Amino acid sequence: MRTITRDDIREHLPPRPDNAHKGTMGSLCAVTGSYGYAGAAMLCARAALRSGVGLLYQMLPQSIYPAFTAYAPEAVCLPLDGVLSAAHADMILRRMNACNAAVIGCGIGNTDSTRPLIAQVVRECTSPLLLDADGLNALCADMDALCARTAGAVLTPHPKEFERMTGISVGTTDSKRADAAERFIDAYPNTVLVLKGDRTIVASCDGMLLNTAGNPGMAKGGSGDVLSGIIASLMAQGADAFDAAVMGVHIHALAGDIAAQHLSRTAMLPSDIIEHLPQVFLDSEE
Repeated sequence: MRTITRDDIREHLPPRPDNAHKGTMGSLCAVTGSYGYAGAAMLCARAALRSGVGLLYQMLPQSIYPAFTAYAPEAVCLPLDGVLSAAHADMILRRMNACNAAVIGCGIGNTDSTRPLIAQVVRECTSPLLLDADGLNALCADMDALCARTAGAVLTPHPKEFERMTGISVGTTDSKRADAAERFIDAYPNTVLVLKGDRTIVASCDGMLLNTAGNPGMAKGGSGDVLSGIIASLMAQGADAFDAAVMGVHIHALAGDIAAQHLSRTAMLPSDIIEHLPQVFLDSEE
């Protein structure tokens, strides 16, 4: 495996021409959050906005709308009645398919109502799609849905989520984790796998790369939501799924390292990773 470097960001970061406007810098549909997990939606959204997407359409339960919009006023909010379920599928798919990319799962809950919704979205969403957290947990009930996709799909499991999806324990060595990632890509060749951990692996039919940046201060709830927002934002701006995953993983890790330098590994928070994204982009833009 080759190690990801800052050159991977410089080479594939979507350009921002002088005549750019919000309509030319990509649109992202995010379906995230639930009552009790508003923070997951907030972190994902704020990370996506900080990573350059032109328009963010946030679909979320009405119950968390007031808190969310105060945290991310730049997002276009589309509140949904009641608990997220398959009853919202048509509305969600219309918005997803009208956008350049979509993300679903962060904090939505893994319930009898969300599982059929996830299966339908995975099968019918025609835009590049990122699945994280409860989206992955819900997908465990219908992994075959991945085979029905024609557009790119990025999955970002931590080791326990990966084990739930596949029954494979990834272990702790790079070689075992790489073998597990390769087996997954063989089974689902139209996906990009971001197998998170101390040394995150990004794998697809295009290759397998290893991220060595980052630090233990990032091992806090919410860091994965930030990563999802970054990758999805880059996809919405035109990067293909594999390049977006490679860049997103490294940008996330570099921002985490800057946060640790300023705040310590103990005190830093996932929201601090977002606030240090500007420095990474300043150092990476040509």
